[in-house]
Amino acid sequence: MILIADGGSTKSSWCQLDETGNRVYFNTEGYNPDFMQTAAIAASLDKNLPETLARETVREVHYYGAGVSSSKKADVIAQAMRQIFPNANVDVDHDLLAAARALLGRKPGFAAILGTGTNSCLYDGEKITYNVDSLGYFLGDEGSGSFIGKRLMRDYLRGLLPDGLQDIFREEYKLTREDILDRLYNQPLPNRFLASFGKFAYDHNNISYCREIVLQGFETFFENIVLHYPNYQDYSFNCVGSVAYNFRDALFQVARSHGMEVGKIIRSPIDDLVSYHEQEA
Repeated sequence: MILIADGGSTKSSWCQLDETGNRVYFNTEGYNPDFMQTAAIAASLDKNLPETLARETVREVHYYGAGVSSSKKADVIAQAMRQIFPNANVDVDHDLLAAARALLGRKPGFAAILGTGTNSCLYDGEKITYNVDSLGYFLGDEGSGSFIGKRLMRDYLRGLLPDGLQDIFREEYKLTREDILDRLYNQPLPNRFLASFGKFAYDHNNISYCREIVLQGFETFFENIVLHYPNYQDYSFNCVGSVAYNFRDALFQVARSHGMEVGKIIRSPIDDLVSYHEQEA
């Protein structure tokens, strides 16, 4: 049995693939080694994996995760996987490679992620060849859920939300200033907390303010990241992630304004990623 997983900062999507090609899908939380250590990851897996999964029969684990930016970061997750799946060969790589393989297969091109965080690359059909660093939610992650959420949260705390949104936001979330600052500065996973407010922008996308902050986020993503790829207009824009998918009309608009045709936009890479590994088997 093979397990394949695409792990974002918020959620990991898994597929259990048996020898006959049958697929069983399930989810766990996301395991970003920038925010979680081996013991916490192993504990979460132990708690959240399906009871029907026979762990000792798993012979391969292919885990692609957010924050897997080095072999040291990969090992944080790999050690947890080996504890849970003692008979498996474990391979941990970056979720950006998962995005490239899902979006492009064996073809070269441009691939990006717009979800809780942001990332992007040029891909030669086998490996990532060029990457403009997204710098994470503190310094970058332009266009991501955390970036949009940060803008929304900043305007809310300053009393600047227009068109009645100030009252709507307050009523919907019932968060005090102290609650918000505690979540951001004292509690784990502040990027996930910020990204959760992307849903508010989506739910109120009929209001010009919400449409505008999404467009501005995508415009900043292009100006600070995409436009710095060599000959970027020679590639189609391919992207995976909930933010890309939910706001794809705005993403099309911004991409085309910068001379990039839009290729494949998908919410999750897991189906295409499983197909990739089936072909490689």
